[in-house]
Amino acid sequence: MPTEATAAVIHQADGEFQLQKVVLDDPRPDEILVRIEASGVCHTDAMAKGLLKLPAVLGHEGMGVIEKLGSAVDGLSVGDRVIISFPWCGACPKCDSGRRYWCNNAYPMLFGGTRTDGSKTISLDGQAITSAFFQQSSFATHALTLARDVVRVGSDDGASDVLAALPCGVVTGAGAVFNELKAGPRDSFAVFGGGAVGLSAAMAAKIAGVFPLIVVDVVEQRLELAKELGATHVFNAAKDDVVSALQDLVPGGLDYVFETTGNVTSFHNALAAVTAGGTVAAVTVPNYGSTFEFNGEMMIGKGIHLTGIRMGSARASDFIPKLVELNQRGCFPYEALVSHYDFADINKAFADSSSGVAIKPVLKMA
Repeated sequence: MPTEATAAVIHQADGEFQLQKVVLDDPRPDEILVRIEASGVCHTDAMAKGLLKLPAVLGHEGMGVIEKLGSAVDGLSVGDRVIISFPWCGACPKCDSGRRYWCNNAYPMLFGGTRTDGSKTISLDGQAITSAFFQQSSFATHALTLARDVVRVGSDDGASDVLAALPCGVVTGAGAVFNELKAGPRDSFAVFGGGAVGLSAAMAAKIAGVFPLIVVDVVEQRLELAKELGATHVFNAAKDDVVSALQDLVPGGLDYVFETTGNVTSFHNALAAVTAGGTVAAVTVPNYGSTFEFNGEMMIGKGIHLTGIRMGSARASDFIPKLVELNQRGCFPYEALVSHYDFADINKAFADSSSGVAIKPVLKMA
């Protein structure tokens, strides 16, 4: 039987979320129904409001308990605690080679607003609406997702409203350092942007032993937290001449700069601050979905490697347990990033995220 749920529905790109009663399909053979206990709030959710056909149910960092299993699901049980992670098709060459984070069919699964066959998972007032966002739409008390997309966690692995911070921002930031850049003790590293992605990268860089470990942001509270989490140097881009400060600190230029802000000036500064043959990694870009200008001559002249980061080049089934273990050992305190909000306060969570008051808002459904 279909499942009734309460979801945060967005009707206008510039409007607020409304908690409304919706109906979810029954799980298909390869799907599961998860009772959502918590869901992270991410910049991607805010961006998607202007990209998808509305009304829609967003949310892509769900954490909860399995309530129903599709007929073909193996290896999972009703009652399992699971984190819902990044979707992958399981059939393309990238997935076959184990690089599911580069799945050739990921974008329709992320932003198509439907299952891969074009069907929708959620109905509002009898009409199917945009759903299956990241193949989950977890801003709801229940979510349908593909069984292969979940990571099972134990009862002692942490509270749901902390674990829900992991599947996108934290995985992306930490994975950028550990999996893609593979930075180490001989490397200098700066992250531009002290949000959830940037500070997760900083925590990973501390474990990796980079020096110096630099965080750049415009919010003093975030810079103070960055120092607590292991940054050796911090700079306020609203007050400091960032490029000059970095050149004074590392005269030859930085080995790695991780740009997480999507700000044009920040992107240009990253190119200026990196050493010859160094790497600028970006998790987003200015004018996302459109074009922007940057100094290509600088990139070629310095031999800069420019790389895009998607989900930290991480296989969630392997990487999330690694982060949980590091956290339990006291090495990776991702709980320091989290601000908790009741589901009913979802609009405040988005406002606080936008203003910088909250680094990683997490909604508590239960």
